[in-house]
Amino acid sequence: MAADGTGDVGGIQAAVDAVPSGNPSTFTISIRPGVYPGQVIVPADKPHIVFRGLCADPARVVITDDRANGTPRPDGGTWGTSGSASVTISGADFTARNLTFANSFDEAAHPEITNRQAVAVLTRADRLVFDNVPFLGNQDTLYVNSPDVATVSRAYFRNCHISGDVDFIFGRGSAVFDRCEVRSLDRGSTTNNGYVTAASTDVGNPYGFLFVRSRLTGPVAPGTVYLGRPWHPSNDPNAIAQTVIRDSWLGPHLNPAPWTDFGTWSWRDARYAEYANRGPGAAVGPDRPQLSTAQAAALTPRAYLTGPDGWDPMRWS
Repeated sequence: MAADGTGDVGGIQAAVDAVPSGNPSTFTISIRPGVYPGQVIVPADKPHIVFRGLCADPARVVITDDRANGTPRPDGGTWGTSGSASVTISGADFTARNLTFANSFDEAAHPEITNRQAVAVLTRADRLVFDNVPFLGNQDTLYVNSPDVATVSRAYFRNCHISGDVDFIFGRGSAVFDRCEVRSLDRGSTTNNGYVTAASTDVGNPYGFLFVRSRLTGPVAPGTVYLGRPWHPSNDPNAIAQTVIRDSWLGPHLNPAPWTDFGTWSWRDARYAEYANRGPGAAVGPDRPQLSTAQAAALTPRAYLTGPDGWDPMRWS
Protein backbone atom coordinates (compact mmCIF):
# COMPACT_ATOMS: atom_id res chain seq x y z
CA MET A 1 0.00 0.00 0.00
CA ALA A 2 1.04 3.62 -0.48
CA ALA A 3 0.26 6.93 1.21
CA ASP A 4 -0.59 8.52 -2.14
CA GLY A 5 -3.42 6.06 -2.70
CA THR A 6 -1.73 4.09 -5.47
CA GLY A 7 -1.56 0.87 -3.47
CA ASP A 8 -4.03 -2.00 -3.37
CA VAL A 9 -6.09 -0.40 -0.58
CA GLY A 10 -6.79 3.12 0.61
CA GLY A 11 -5.20 3.09 4.08
CA ILE A 12 -3.79 1.03 6.92
CA GLN A 13 -7.19 0.28 8.46
CA ALA A 14 -8.58 -0.70 5.04
CA ALA A 15 -5.70 -3.14 4.65
CA VAL A 16 -6.43 -4.68 8.06
CA ASP A 17 -10.12 -4.87 7.20
CA ALA A 18 -9.20 -6.85 4.08
CA VAL A 19 -7.62 -9.64 6.14
CA PRO A 20 -10.13 -12.49 6.51
CA SER A 21 -11.42 -13.18 10.01
CA GLY A 22 -9.79 -16.20 11.57
CA ASN A 23 -6.80 -15.79 9.26
CA PRO A 24 -4.79 -19.03 9.84
CA SER A 25 -1.38 -17.98 8.52
CA THR A 26 0.87 -14.99 7.93
CA PHE A 27 -0.79 -12.09 6.09
CA THR A 28 1.74 -9.38 5.21
CA ILE A 29 0.72 -5.77 4.65
CA SER A 30 3.61 -4.09 2.80
CA ILE A 31 3.73 -0.34 3.35
CA ARG A 32 5.58 2.11 1.12
CA PRO A 33 7.30 5.22 2.55
CA GLY A 34 4.89 7.90 3.63
CA VAL A 35 2.83 9.21 6.54
CA TYR A 36 -0.40 7.33 7.26
CA PRO A 37 -2.75 9.30 9.55
CA GLY A 38 -5.74 7.81 11.31
CA GLN A 39 -6.52 5.37 14.08
CA VAL A 40 -5.80 1.68 13.35
CA ILE A 41 -7.37 -1.29 15.14
CA VAL A 42 -6.20 -4.87 14.64
CA PRO A 43 -9.07 -6.96 16.08
CA ALA A 44 -8.71 -10.19 18.04
CA ASP A 45 -10.19 -12.29 15.22
CA LYS A 46 -7.37 -11.30 12.82
CA PRO A 47 -4.14 -12.97 14.00
CA HIS A 48 -0.86 -13.45 12.10
CA ILE A 49 -0.78 -9.96 10.55
CA VAL A 50 2.57 -8.43 9.59
CA PHE A 51 3.10 -4.70 9.03
CA ARG A 52 6.26 -4.40 6.93
CA GLY A 53 7.71 -1.04 6.01
CA LEU A 54 9.27 -1.13 2.56
CA CYS A 55 12.32 0.84 3.61
CA ALA A 56 15.33 0.11 5.80
CA ASP A 57 14.82 3.46 7.56
CA PRO A 58 11.72 3.15 9.78
CA ALA A 59 11.39 6.95 9.97
CA ARG A 60 10.15 6.95 6.36
CA VAL A 61 7.03 4.90 7.13
CA VAL A 62 4.93 6.55 9.86
CA ILE A 63 1.54 5.42 11.20
CA THR A 64 0.15 8.17 13.41
CA ASP A 65 -2.88 9.75 15.03
CA ASP A 66 -3.27 12.82 17.25
CA ARG A 67 -5.80 12.19 20.01
CA ALA A 68 -5.30 12.21 23.79
CA ASN A 69 -7.21 10.93 26.81
CA GLY A 70 -9.01 14.26 27.14
CA THR A 71 -9.65 14.87 23.43
CA PRO A 72 -13.42 15.22 22.86
CA ARG A 73 -15.11 12.37 21.01
CA PRO A 74 -17.46 13.24 18.16
CA ASP A 75 -20.28 11.39 19.94
CA GLY A 76 -19.66 13.03 23.32
CA GLY A 77 -17.28 12.48 26.23
CA THR A 78 -13.55 11.99 25.75
CA TRP A 79 -11.41 9.19 24.38
CA GLY A 80 -9.76 8.03 27.60
CA THR A 81 -6.26 6.56 27.71
CA SER A 82 -6.98 3.32 25.82
CA GLY A 83 -9.13 5.12 23.27
CA SER A 84 -6.34 7.58 22.55
CA ALA A 85 -4.16 4.87 20.98
CA SER A 86 -3.07 5.49 17.40
CA VAL A 87 -2.80 1.73 16.95
CA THR A 88 -4.51 -0.96 19.02
CA ILE A 89 -3.35 -4.54 18.53
CA SER A 90 -5.68 -7.28 19.77
CA GLY A 91 -4.77 -9.93 17.17
CA ALA A 92 -2.23 -12.51 18.32
CA ASP A 93 1.04 -13.24 16.49
CA PHE A 94 1.27 -9.70 15.14
CA THR A 95 4.62 -8.47 13.77
CA ALA A 96 5.81 -5.00 12.75
CA ARG A 97 9.13 -4.26 11.04
CA ASN A 98 10.87 -1.17 9.69
CA LEU A 99 8.20 1.45 10.44
CA THR A 100 7.26 4.04 13.04
CA PHE A 101 4.21 4.27 15.30
CA ALA A 102 3.44 7.71 16.69
CA ASN A 103 0.90 9.75 18.57
CA SER A 104 1.34 13.32 17.39
CA PHE A 105 -0.94 14.95 19.98
CA ASP A 106 0.47 18.45 20.58
CA GLU A 107 0.32 19.25 24.29
CA ALA A 108 1.35 22.90 23.83
CA ALA A 109 -1.36 23.49 21.23
CA HIS A 110 -4.08 22.16 23.54
CA PRO A 111 -3.69 23.73 27.00
CA GLU A 112 -7.41 23.13 27.54
CA ILE A 113 -6.78 19.36 27.60
CA THR A 114 -5.34 18.38 30.95
CA ASN A 115 -5.60 14.60 30.55
CA ARG A 116 -2.66 14.31 28.18
CA GLN A 117 -2.11 10.56 28.03
CA ALA A 118 -1.64 9.93 24.31
CA VAL A 119 -0.82 6.35 23.37
CA ALA A 120 1.03 5.49 20.17
CA VAL A 121 0.46 1.72 20.48
CA LEU A 122 -1.74 -0.33 22.79
CA THR A 123 -1.09 -4.08 22.76
CA ARG A 124 -3.65 -6.54 24.09
CA ALA A 125 -2.51 -9.72 22.37
CA ASP A 126 0.05 -12.48 22.85
CA ARG A 127 3.20 -13.30 20.87
CA LEU A 128 3.91 -9.90 19.36
CA VAL A 129 7.19 -8.92 17.67
CA PHE A 130 8.41 -5.41 16.92
CA ASP A 131 11.68 -5.20 15.01
CA ASN A 132 13.38 -1.89 14.14
CA VAL A 133 10.30 0.09 15.16
CA PRO A 134 10.28 3.55 16.81
CA PHE A 135 7.39 4.45 19.12
CA LEU A 136 7.00 8.23 19.43
CA GLY A 137 4.92 10.20 21.89
CA ASN A 138 5.03 12.02 25.20
CA GLN A 139 2.90 10.75 28.09
CA ASP A 140 1.95 7.03 27.91
CA THR A 141 3.59 6.32 24.56
CA LEU A 142 3.58 2.50 24.71
CA TYR A 143 0.82 0.62 26.56
CA VAL A 144 1.83 -3.05 26.86
CA ASN A 145 -1.27 -4.76 28.17
CA SER A 146 -3.33 -7.98 27.95
CA PRO A 147 -7.03 -8.81 27.39
CA ASP A 148 -7.65 -9.17 31.14
CA VAL A 149 -5.80 -9.44 34.44
CA ALA A 150 -5.77 -13.25 34.37
CA THR A 151 -4.20 -13.46 30.89
CA VAL A 152 -0.46 -13.18 30.26
CA SER A 153 0.43 -11.52 26.95
CA ARG A 154 4.02 -11.42 25.67
CA ALA A 155 5.80 -8.97 23.38
CA TYR A 156 9.35 -8.82 22.07
CA PHE A 157 10.88 -5.47 21.08
CA ARG A 158 14.16 -5.77 19.19
CA ASN A 159 16.27 -2.83 18.05
CA CYS A 160 13.40 -0.43 18.76
CA HIS A 161 13.30 3.20 19.88
CA ILE A 162 10.75 4.36 22.47
CA SER A 163 10.52 8.02 23.42
CA GLY A 164 8.33 9.91 25.85
CA ASP A 165 8.25 11.56 29.25
CA VAL A 166 5.62 10.43 31.79
CA ASP A 167 5.06 6.67 32.29
CA PHE A 168 5.85 6.17 28.63
CA ILE A 169 6.21 2.39 28.85
CA PHE A 170 3.40 1.01 30.99
CA GLY A 171 0.89 -1.80 31.53
CA ARG A 172 0.58 -5.37 32.81
CA GLY A 173 1.99 -7.21 29.79
CA SER A 174 5.21 -9.22 29.74
CA ALA A 175 7.74 -7.53 27.47
CA VAL A 176 11.40 -7.79 26.55
CA PHE A 177 13.19 -4.71 25.23
CA ASP A 178 16.33 -6.05 23.56
CA ARG A 179 18.95 -3.66 22.16
CA CYS A 180 16.52 -0.76 22.29
CA GLU A 181 17.00 2.95 22.85
CA VAL A 182 14.65 4.30 25.52
CA ARG A 183 14.75 8.08 25.26
CA SER A 184 13.33 10.44 27.87
CA LEU A 185 12.14 13.79 26.53
CA ASP A 186 12.66 17.16 28.19
CA ARG A 187 9.69 18.54 30.12
CA GLY A 188 11.69 21.65 31.02
CA SER A 189 11.98 20.77 34.70
CA THR A 190 15.08 21.05 36.86
CA THR A 191 13.78 18.40 39.28
CA ASN A 192 11.43 15.92 37.55
CA ASN A 193 11.39 15.15 33.85
CA GLY A 194 9.23 12.07 34.14
CA TYR A 195 9.17 8.31 34.55
CA VAL A 196 10.32 5.69 32.08
CA THR A 197 8.07 2.84 33.23
CA ALA A 198 4.80 2.31 35.08
CA ALA A 199 4.35 -1.46 35.11
CA SER A 200 1.19 -2.94 36.61
CA THR A 201 2.22 -6.61 36.50
CA ASP A 202 -0.23 -8.96 38.19
CA VAL A 203 1.14 -10.51 41.38
CA GLY A 204 0.74 -13.99 39.86
CA ASN A 205 2.96 -13.14 36.87
CA PRO A 206 6.72 -13.29 37.56
CA TYR A 207 7.56 -11.47 34.32
CA GLY A 208 6.79 -7.83 33.64
CA PHE A 209 9.26 -5.62 31.77
CA LEU A 210 12.84 -6.64 30.99
CA PHE A 211 15.32 -4.20 29.43
CA VAL A 212 18.51 -5.89 28.23
CA ARG A 213 21.47 -4.71 26.14
CA SER A 214 19.68 -1.39 25.78
CA ARG A 215 20.48 2.30 26.12
CA LEU A 216 18.49 4.67 28.33
CA THR A 217 19.14 8.20 27.10
CA GLY A 218 17.65 11.67 27.37
CA PRO A 219 18.58 15.28 26.56
CA VAL A 220 17.36 16.48 29.95
CA ALA A 221 18.81 17.86 33.18
CA PRO A 222 20.98 15.32 35.03
CA GLY A 223 19.27 13.29 37.72
CA THR A 224 15.72 14.31 36.78
CA VAL A 225 14.22 11.10 35.34
CA TYR A 226 13.01 8.03 37.26
CA LEU A 227 13.29 4.48 35.99
CA GLY A 228 9.80 3.67 37.16
CA ARG A 229 6.89 3.90 39.54
CA PRO A 230 4.37 1.17 40.38
CA TRP A 231 0.99 1.66 38.71
CA HIS A 232 -2.03 0.12 40.47
CA PRO A 233 -4.96 0.53 38.04
CA SER A 234 -8.15 1.27 39.96
CA ASN A 235 -6.02 0.86 43.11
CA ASP A 236 -5.68 -2.86 42.46
CA PRO A 237 -3.50 -4.21 45.32
CA ASN A 238 -2.51 -7.22 43.18
CA ALA A 239 -0.80 -5.05 40.54
CA ILE A 240 2.76 -5.53 41.77
CA ALA A 241 5.08 -3.96 39.20
CA GLN A 242 7.92 -6.16 37.92
CA THR A 243 10.71 -4.40 36.02
CA VAL A 244 14.34 -5.44 35.51
CA ILE A 245 16.99 -3.37 33.77
CA ARG A 246 20.17 -5.31 33.08
CA ASP A 247 23.32 -5.28 30.98
CA SER A 248 22.38 -1.82 29.73
CA TRP A 249 23.84 1.67 29.46
CA LEU A 250 22.19 4.31 31.66
CA GLY A 251 22.58 8.00 30.98
CA PRO A 252 23.17 10.85 33.46
CA HIS A 253 19.54 11.96 33.19
CA LEU A 254 18.51 9.25 35.66
CA ASN A 255 17.92 10.07 39.32
CA PRO A 256 20.46 8.43 41.65
CA ALA A 257 17.46 6.93 43.49
CA PRO A 258 15.69 5.93 40.28
CA TRP A 259 12.56 4.17 41.58
CA THR A 260 9.80 6.23 43.14
CA ASP A 261 6.35 5.93 44.68
CA PHE A 262 3.09 6.26 42.75
CA GLY A 263 0.77 8.18 45.04
CA THR A 264 0.41 6.11 48.22
CA TRP A 265 1.89 3.00 46.59
CA SER A 266 5.50 2.48 47.63
CA TRP A 267 8.08 1.46 45.07
CA ARG A 268 9.69 -0.77 47.69
CA ASP A 269 6.70 -3.13 47.48
CA ALA A 270 7.24 -3.56 43.75
CA ARG A 271 9.59 -6.02 42.04
CA TYR A 272 12.32 -3.70 40.78
CA ALA A 273 15.92 -4.69 40.11
CA GLU A 274 19.06 -3.92 38.11
CA TYR A 275 22.04 -5.99 37.09
CA ALA A 276 25.42 -5.27 35.49
CA ASN A 277 24.46 -1.86 34.15
CA ARG A 278 27.02 0.74 33.15
CA GLY A 279 27.22 4.39 32.23
CA PRO A 280 26.98 7.61 34.23
CA GLY A 281 23.49 6.78 35.45
CA ALA A 282 24.41 3.34 36.76
CA ALA A 283 25.14 2.79 40.45
CA VAL A 284 24.69 0.36 43.32
CA GLY A 285 23.18 1.44 46.61
CA PRO A 286 20.35 0.98 49.14
CA ASP A 287 17.81 2.58 46.78
CA ARG A 288 18.89 0.45 43.81
CA PRO A 289 18.03 -3.24 44.29
CA GLN A 290 20.41 -5.54 42.39
CA LEU A 291 19.90 -9.10 41.17
CA SER A 292 22.16 -11.81 42.49
CA THR A 293 24.05 -13.91 39.97
CA ALA A 294 21.52 -16.73 40.43
CA GLN A 295 18.57 -14.39 39.98
CA ALA A 296 20.11 -12.89 36.86
CA ALA A 297 20.54 -16.36 35.39
CA ALA A 298 16.80 -16.92 35.80
CA LEU A 299 15.58 -13.54 34.54
CA THR A 300 16.58 -13.73 30.88
CA PRO A 301 14.71 -12.78 27.71
CA ARG A 302 13.78 -16.39 27.03
CA ALA A 303 12.42 -16.79 30.55
CA TYR A 304 10.10 -13.84 29.95
CA LEU A 305 8.98 -14.98 26.51
CA THR A 306 8.98 -18.77 26.28
CA GLY A 307 5.77 -19.53 28.18
CA PRO A 308 4.01 -22.91 28.11
CA ASP A 309 3.92 -22.92 24.29
CA GLY A 310 7.69 -22.61 23.86
CA TRP A 311 7.51 -19.34 21.92
CA ASP A 312 10.96 -18.24 20.74
CA PRO A 313 10.93 -14.97 18.78
CA MET A 314 14.63 -14.51 19.50
CA ARG A 315 15.54 -17.20 17.00
CA TRP A 316 15.32 -14.47 14.34
CA SER A 317 17.62 -12.07 16.19
